[in-house]
Amino acid sequence: MKYTTLPNTAIKVSKICLGTMTWGNQNTQDEGFAQMDYALDKGVNFFDCAELYPVPATAETYAETERIIGNWFAKTGNRDNVVLATKIAGPGDYTAHIRTNGFSKAALNEAVNNSLKRLQTDYIDLYQLHWPERDTNTFGTRDYKPNPSDEWEDNFNEILHNLDDIIKSGKIRHVGISNEKAWGTMRYLDESKKQDLPRMITIQNAYSLINRVFEGDLAEIAHRENIGLLAYSPMAFGVLSGKYIKGKDDQNSRLNMFPRFARYSSEQATEAAKRYLKIAEANEMSLAQMALAFVNERPFVTSNIIGATSIDQLKENIDSINLSLSEEVIKAINEVHAEIPNPAP
Repeated sequence: MKYTTLPNTAIKVSKICLGTMTWGNQNTQDEGFAQMDYALDKGVNFFDCAELYPVPATAETYAETERIIGNWFAKTGNRDNVVLATKIAGPGDYTAHIRTNGFSKAALNEAVNNSLKRLQTDYIDLYQLHWPERDTNTFGTRDYKPNPSDEWEDNFNEILHNLDDIIKSGKIRHVGISNEKAWGTMRYLDESKKQDLPRMITIQNAYSLINRVFEGDLAEIAHRENIGLLAYSPMAFGVLSGKYIKGKDDQNSRLNMFPRFARYSSEQATEAAKRYLKIAEANEMSLAQMALAFVNERPFVTSNIIGATSIDQLKENIDSINLSLSEEVIKAINEVHAEIPNPAP
């Protein structure tokens, strides 16, 4: 395994982060335990979860992923061997079964306290805001269009003050953001500088061969402001495994189980994936490992969040850390990207 540090800290984390959002839905507790055992044995010391998980989010399965991780900590005693990240769910119809008061002081305190109980720990290493409260373009919406009915009022300073109180209580160590845009990222960073408030050290956004939107303004922010990308969906819900292209998917494959996640299965995304598959095969690699190695090597990526529904998938994903892409492969990848840029934003 390769390691880095969370920006502006001395916390060492594996370059591969174990994603957990299928546990409690596509995966049982026993399967989650097996994944954590295997990942830790292979040097993966960074686990990411959220109170929202498993996904798709439902009231019936709410926070089951955190409970599974907490039960594993209780069984194994491995809490101090893991850098643990989780998230508070943002507001919206998708999370109305959780709470409706956004990132208010009451919401943050409730969310942190409940996560600590489920995770059976007294501290969280990295606590993240799952997405913006304001109306902005996320999840496949390419362009920002102002919403005249958006009632959000600027509360960056208030959120950071409330997070500061929680940090001082010892319940969380550091904070980050997720599914955030360039403007929101800079607002948080500016407020922390002006007011000596907690600094967002990471941003968890989608990033893959078919979604390189981060390489716009956010990559420069990551570089100049030292905020690290935790890349999620590097396999684009399995599209970049090649199984859908090759017809090796089954009824339990993610896009077949949850067809509403069409972000990664458009005609353009499929065509791009086919071209990337040809590059991988021409260079005697699996598409999965090429896709993950590409993300692993980006200079703005702190850790690559991989998810799997089987140990075989997990093994292949973790093994990507040992792969280095040649200049010729990178050139071929960028030629496809130039012709079909970001088909799954």
